[in-house]
Amino acid sequence: MVIRPADHGIFASSAAGGAGYAGYFGGGRESGIVDTVDKFAFSDDSRTTLATGLSTTTSRLAGMANSGTAGYFGGGTEPDTADKVDKFAFSDDSRSTLGTGLSGVRYGIAAMANSGTAGYFAAGYESGTGRVSTVDKFAFSDDSRTSLATGTSAALNDFSGMANSGTAGYVGGGYTGSYVDTVDKFAFSDDSRTTLATGLSAITRNLAAIANSGTAGYFGGGREGVGYGWVDTVDKFDFSDDSRSTLGTGLSAATYELAGMANSGTAGYIGGGEAAAYVDTVDKFAFSDDSRTTLGTGLSAARKQLAAMANCESLA
Repeated sequence: MVIRPADHGIFASSAAGGAGYAGYFGGGRESGIVDTVDKFAFSDDSRTTLATGLSTTTSRLAGMANSGTAGYFGGGTEPDTADKVDKFAFSDDSRSTLGTGLSGVRYGIAAMANSGTAGYFAAGYESGTGRVSTVDKFAFSDDSRTSLATGTSAALNDFSGMANSGTAGYVGGGYTGSYVDTVDKFAFSDDSRTTLATGLSAITRNLAAIANSGTAGYFGGGREGVGYGWVDTVDKFDFSDDSRSTLGTGLSAATYELAGMANSGTAGYIGGGEAAAYVDTVDKFAFSDDSRTTLGTGLSAARKQLAAMANCESLA
């Protein structure tokens, strides 16, 4: 078994869930757009709020991480679209803002990461252009940015991403002018893209994603294009063959515009969003059996249109 540093805000790992390892929910909309970053310690699921939040109030952003080193929140609205990428050092939670941001000002983006190597911010709605398929790649060695020759299979926004670190990243759902069930897969070996033969169980936008690296990834909640209501559905994709199943237990409530992060090998967390009203709920899914509990302490405020990332101990 190869042990790597953990991964993305939508999934990361900690075999022990030890002290110092945590997940972060950042930005979003309360009564207005906020810069808040809430931190959940994986050792006991306790919540604190960072003294330093995002560099600006931002919603409809995305998060990913180079676990053991730093997490990144990028893009969003403030209320105009942003190209900023904020970096949080996991050693002390200090924030810096990259000199080079996204290749365009975008919101409604998704993110995924190949921890130890590079993180990706994908597609979204770009100011002055509309929906784009661009995928920006940030090398973790120096935070330099390139854009992939092959982007997402369609220009879209309001989708989500997760990854099987060391192998491939996945982006699913979203809006192209119509709701879609598409799941694109990017091989980390060469950044080539394929589209899974089996997509989500329904056409869905404004969903969240988490992953148990080496095992399976999950897309949960969102607004469904049939009837245009929000849902509690959680789809699971087995990384061994990309087959899809749907969990018997979904979210604790039908919710959209939410976010997810994970302690890979242990549990994934999906938090915030709107379920008729904005919510502060954080649902926890145990990866051992996919059972769901709801944390006693949720976000510091009811919030939607937020992002998440995580710092974890190890990634198998």
